[in-house]
Amino acid sequence: MCGAKAGGPDASTAKSGETTIQGQVTRDGEPVTGYVRLLDSTGEFTAEVPTSATGQFRFYAAEGTWTVRALVPGGTADRTVVAQKGGLAEVAIAV
Repeated sequence: MCGAKAGGPDASTAKSGETTIQGQVTRDGEPVTGYVRLLDSTGEFTAEVPTSATGQFRFYAAEGTWTVRALVPGGTADRTVVAQKGGLAEVAIAV
């Protein structure tokens, strides 16, 4: 089990201009708990957080193209996201 806070870092800890990637993992419209990984543009592992009880996750990252991978009981799913400097990228992942 990783030591990250469920759901990722608290939004209140974000610095002004921080690039944020966040979203929710669902199955059949219902939240799913598990883990979400952040992979860089070459597919290298960068970070991992457990989802919250409501399937939420959050990462602070550099601008660029990222892969967000949900790892939950019974399945995995990847989503590609382009994060803009200082922006918020919302990612919905249905497994």
